[in-house]
Amino acid sequence: MRVLIAGIDGYLGWPLAQHLAARGHIVGGIDRFLRRAWVEEVGSISAVPIADWVEREKAFSEHFDNRLICGFGDMLDYAFLGTFVESFHPDAVIHLAEMPSAPYSMIDQAHSAFTQQNNVIGSLNLLWALHTHCPEAHLVKLGTMGEYGTPDVDIPEGFFDVEFRGRRDRLPFPRQAGSYYHWSKVHDSNNTMFACSTWGLRATDVMQGVVYGTYTGRTNDDWRMSTRLDFDTCFGTIINRFVCQVVLRHPLTVYGPGGQKRGFIPLGDSLACLTLALESPPKAGEYRVFNQFEDTYRISELAGIVCEEAHALGIDSEIIHYENPRVERADHYYNPDHKHLFDLGYQPSGDIRKVISQMIEDVLPFTNRLAPYRNNLVPEIRWDTEHRRSTPLSSAST
Repeated sequence: MRVLIAGIDGYLGWPLAQHLAARGHIVGGIDRFLRRAWVEEVGSISAVPIADWVEREKAFSEHFDNRLICGFGDMLDYAFLGTFVESFHPDAVIHLAEMPSAPYSMIDQAHSAFTQQNNVIGSLNLLWALHTHCPEAHLVKLGTMGEYGTPDVDIPEGFFDVEFRGRRDRLPFPRQAGSYYHWSKVHDSNNTMFACSTWGLRATDVMQGVVYGTYTGRTNDDWRMSTRLDFDTCFGTIINRFVCQVVLRHPLTVYGPGGQKRGFIPLGDSLACLTLALESPPKAGEYRVFNQFEDTYRISELAGIVCEEAHALGIDSEIIHYENPRVERADHYYNPDHKHLFDLGYQPSGDIRKVISQMIEDVLPFTNRLAPYRNNLVPEIRWDTEHRRSTPLSSAST
């Protein structure tokens, strides 16, 4: 299968390219290297050293028989995008090429507008490119569980049956996003659903939970195959950030009491699930939604697990509760469905504690690399006020 990965240089895109190539797929890629630029903009780096693209491409060709076929440009540039899609002519496209940070989207007007334009228009351009050049291709679009928000009812996989005033219908489940980033993903979902019903495109919208984990190239001892690991408060997802904090002997930063509950999935499981979706396409005109996560956890629970695994490795750590910079409920009901991927054969890889312990061991060699960036571990971007650093509320040693 010819698979185009939009966002091939990213946290998910780079290991996914390797995973698919190992399964015999021909992999193409699109990227503008904005993830590197965004992290640099907020004054941070990847915790794990990553190779530049020239070295990555060289390493890929050494480890896999089929070379990468890549185009480097902006998905907002429809002439570039349409030409590349027509030339590569994919059987499937995995769309990972969006700005993925809620805090970044809330910095100020300019960052909010950029997020919406980059994500919504870039995705819309991709829909038009597929409609024009590859109408039979399967689009696997990375959404987010954050589109749903935290309603006080169970969350289905995309659609639910509703009865109102004596009439029944099956409708998209209402979205209650919590940032301009998450709202951009809601707009993407709506546009994709419309393209399927209007043009007969086929799409899988993956509502992914929070991803965590390292991909360090241990299987081939080649550091060029490693993916990035962000830890700053903009681009570092919560477990990745906690792991880097314990390695730096920095207190774990829990927002508010830590009662927020979310779905989480290890990086390796994310790659497996995206592959399952890719290799089991929907029929023409079908828009389907998969909720992609392994299990749900409260943030305070995760902080405790990371501290316990760090302690087992000889690292003492502390948890500090900060005033929550986000506008969200501190404690809430959260029970999303996630059946479709299990029906396709998804088997969770194992214990979250083992993954976290391995992550700590993977990051420990880079402690000195992380040390100059300790200031990036405390939240500064607030939903209600520009750039006012949150205040510690309490701490607890573990």
